Amino acid sequence: MDTDAQLSERDRSSAPDPAPPGGEPEEGSRSARSRGRGWWHAVREAGAAARAWPGGGGPLRRAVVLLTACMVTVLLVSSYLVQPFQIPSGSMRDTLRVGDRVLVNKLAYRFGDQPRRGDVVVFDGTGSFVQDEPPAENPVTALIRKGASAVGLMRPGRTDYVKRVVGVGGDRVTCCDRQGRLMVNGHPVDEEYLLPGDAPSRVPFDIVVPEGRLWVMGDHRSDSSDSRDHLGEPGGGTVPVDRVIGRADWIGWPLGRISGLKRTHAFDGVPEPGPAHGPAHAPGHEPGPAGGRGVGHYGGGGSDG
Repeated sequence: MDTDAQLSERDRSSAPDPAPPGGEPEEGSRSARSRGRGWWHAVREAGAAARAWPGGGGPLRRAVVLLTACMVTVLLVSSYLVQPFQIPSGSMRDTLRVGDRVLVNKLAYRFGDQPRRGDVVVFDGTGSFVQDEPPAENPVTALIRKGASAVGLMRPGRTDYVKRVVGVGGDRVTCCDRQGRLMVNGHPVDEEYLLPGDAPSRVPFDIVVPEGRLWVMGDHRSDSSDSRDHLGEPGGGTVPVDRVIGRADWIGWPLGRISGLKRTHAFDGVPEPGPAHGPAHAPGHEPGPAGGRGVGHYGGGGSDG
C-alpha cells in the first residue's frame, strides 16, 4: 500500500477552505462553509439583481418604479391636461354639489380661445377675491396637498374658486330688470341653471367689465360669495382671464353623477358690447345702484368654491 499517497489524500481533504473576502478562516465542514459565505453572497446577489433591473429587480422594486411612474403621469396630466377639482361648498348648486369632483379642462383656453358667457370656470382668486397673499405653506404639506388634489382626494387651495362666467370684457352687467332678470348689454337673461327658488340677485348692481377680465357668479346666488361681494375692492370683483385655471367640463365623481356639464344657451341672444347700451360704473369708480362699497356678503368665507 502506498502510505505516502494516503497521507497526501488525507492532507488535501482536511485542508481548510480559503476565507471569504474580508472574513476569517473557516473549518472544513460543509455547514461551516455555508455559514461563512452567506452574508457576502447575499450582498453580491442583491447588487447583481439591482444592476440587472428590470429583468431581475424583484417584485418590490418593480412595484415601486411602477407606482412612481403612475404618480408622475397623474401629476403631468393634472398639470397640463385635465385636473380633478373637489367642490367645497354649495355656491354652485344645483349644477354642482358639495363633494362633487369636476374634471377641469386645462386646454380649453390654451390655444387662443377665451372664456365665454355661461362657462363654468375654475380660477385662482388671488388679487381679485383674495387681496392678500396667503401665508406660505409648509413645503411637505404643500406637496401632499398638491398630490392629493391632483387626483381629487383633497380640497383645492384656499384661493381656488369655481363660478359661472356672466360677463366678459366690455360687457355691461346689471341687475335687475322689472321682471327680476339679470341683464347683459341690455338683454335680459333667463338663467335656467339657477337653483330653483333663487333670485338672480337680492341686491342691485350695475357694472362694466374691463377688457381682459370676467364677471363671475355662483348658480346658488343666495349662498355664493362672488364678484358682487368685491365691488368696492381693487378690480371691482372682476377676475383676470389669465388667472383662469380651466373650464369645468365633466363631473367625474360620485358614480351616480358622472356626466358632462351641458353648455347653457341663456346667453345666446346677448349682443356684443357697445356704446348703445348706455353708461355704467366701471369697477373702482362710482358705486352703482347698490349704493356703497359692494353689495354685502353672500355667505361662505375663504374659498367657497
